[in-house]
Amino acid sequence: MHSAVLTVKPLRCLAPIFPSAPDPSAPPSAQYASIPPNGPFPPGATPFFPFFAANGPQRPGQPRPFTIPSPVPLNSYKTPGSAAGNGNIGTSRGASRGRTIVDEDGNSVSDGYDEAGNEFNDKTPVTRRKVRSRSGIPVSDTDVAIDSLAEDMLRAFSVAEIDTSRQANSDKELVDRVLIVFNLLRRKITQIEEKTAVPGVARRPDLRAGTLCMSKSVRANTRKRIGPVPGVEIGDIFFFRMELCLAGVHAPSMAGIDYMGVKVAGEDDSMAVSIVSSGGYEDEGDDGEVLIYSGQGGVQRKDKQFSDQQLVRGNLALEKSLHKANEVRVIRGLKDFASPTGKVYVYDGLYKIHESWVEKGKSGCNIFKYKFVRVAGQAEAFTLWKSIQQWKDGVTSRPGIILPDLTSGAESLPVCLVNDVDDEKGPSYFSYTPSLKYTKAFPSTKPSVVNCNCCTGGCQSNSDCPCVQRNGGQIPYTSLGVLQSHNTLIHECASMCICPVNCRNRISQAGLKMRLEVFKTKDKGWGLRSWDPIRSGSFICEYAGVLISENGIDSEDNYIFDATRTFEPLEAQPSEEPVKFPFPLIISAKNEGNVARFMNHSCSPNVYWQPIIRENQDESYFHVGFFAIKHIPPMQELTFDYGMLLAGKAGPRKKKCLCGSLKCKGVFY
Repeated sequence: MHSAVLTVKPLRCLAPIFPSAPDPSAPPSAQYASIPPNGPFPPGATPFFPFFAANGPQRPGQPRPFTIPSPVPLNSYKTPGSAAGNGNIGTSRGASRGRTIVDEDGNSVSDGYDEAGNEFNDKTPVTRRKVRSRSGIPVSDTDVAIDSLAEDMLRAFSVAEIDTSRQANSDKELVDRVLIVFNLLRRKITQIEEKTAVPGVARRPDLRAGTLCMSKSVRANTRKRIGPVPGVEIGDIFFFRMELCLAGVHAPSMAGIDYMGVKVAGEDDSMAVSIVSSGGYEDEGDDGEVLIYSGQGGVQRKDKQFSDQQLVRGNLALEKSLHKANEVRVIRGLKDFASPTGKVYVYDGLYKIHESWVEKGKSGCNIFKYKFVRVAGQAEAFTLWKSIQQWKDGVTSRPGIILPDLTSGAESLPVCLVNDVDDEKGPSYFSYTPSLKYTKAFPSTKPSVVNCNCCTGGCQSNSDCPCVQRNGGQIPYTSLGVLQSHNTLIHECASMCICPVNCRNRISQAGLKMRLEVFKTKDKGWGLRSWDPIRSGSFICEYAGVLISENGIDSEDNYIFDATRTFEPLEAQPSEEPVKFPFPLIISAKNEGNVARFMNHSCSPNVYWQPIIRENQDESYFHVGFFAIKHIPPMQELTFDYGMLLAGKAGPRKKKCLCGSLKCKGVFY
């Protein structure tokens, strides 16, 4: 069987094109450009180094066979299939143009992309107005704006300064930085493309942001490896397949099986390194420890014709890994209706394949089945998600609950109080209030502020709405409550605006949108975390309490938010001045407050704050909104940086910091 597979020839295969001397007579429409292996590379093209990469060890002290860097799913080349990989069979680029492709997760890839998610360099989407550069090459105004934005962001996060060795073997800080850049870029592209949106035309800002990141080498863990990935923890979540690729967890942007070529006894072979189980095939395994995974292939997406799966490519790699007993990373795709893709991807840790077989699928054709068993001793991931769902459905009770809803109905969603650490029955008494209390408004920043009086159905970007214009002509939020850009000040609609309460420009006024719990930590008192996954940029809550003056600060008050302190910038726009309120804003939540009063300090936080203003004619009401810096998995503590006191200013006493971060300053106020 093995030799028969190795002799199978694909119906269509692409041979690699290596750099050669320029040929002046070559037609300008040649499919491949001649590019030196060390660059420079044109926009959209990425280095092709499988034959020049250094073969360093994957794990210290462990021998390993031949390795290659992770393949780039959004590249300008396709490598030929080896005997181990059995080629790369698929439709040509020309055959895939002009139609919508559906990936294995059921997500449509818009026109302008092929099955691999590759964007055609010779085709400009209809949503872009073309101009011509001096060289005569068509260039889109939108493309220029997005490329300029990407360059600014790379400088802001110092991504271009990262050496290749750190990219090959990354750490948590680099993985987080790469994913933050991707998400900021994706959200900004979404905002830019809204200006030129055409009804009925699908947009994929995630693919576009991924293409830019790939072409500019904004990646982590570029060296493909078996086993754990540096900087990626079990339970980490991803909302886009491109994030898995950029973090080095799973390279293909669409295929469910990732594998690598190895040398065994001088012969080419293959081994699986990761799989994505997201319901595209007939997978089973709800107990969290065993997964029955179906092989790939055997279905034509266009005409829904089925055929027997073949023991080639990913399926063959899984069979090889069964006999080699190597660890395989498993990523589970779970339903999440708040996500643009309808999925959230959870890294569930390492599994081993224990057996394989062939059975008849629902289509009547043969499919391969592989039994994955989770390696013992790992942290919870998928099983934790199952437990949380049972708590929500009322199937089981949350262990350690003291109070089912400490808000007493003040919020639209209950917030439970939990202690499974010691016998403490709860925090000190306080009155719950969902919003900041004002006794007197601040004077308006501008005379005679005009409120929106025409947005009866809700404010829209690119409109003449005065509230939208104060935000630069764009609403700062998506409809899901995700902040699209980081402004110095967010202008929300106020009480005198006639837009409805569900207006996109009232996100911070809608209350809690995720299930939160206040829990007892081991060494930091009470803390705050979420049952739900939180997307990067999502609004979490505001800081509620009572406004006080600087003279009213009590050194014993541990529930102070002081906007006059100095804070570390988010890095997204370092050229801007640090976030400042036009007026000093100090909030005490000691006696009155909401869930934000339980958010602990961290020198490496996952939450940041933004100033929000709501204006009515000559009055201004300032609020503090908390947003996620990055994706936050369920049950991970929510923290923000409390900031540093200005020299000579009174405030709470200095305390020892227990955040445990590598960037820990040792103290906080």
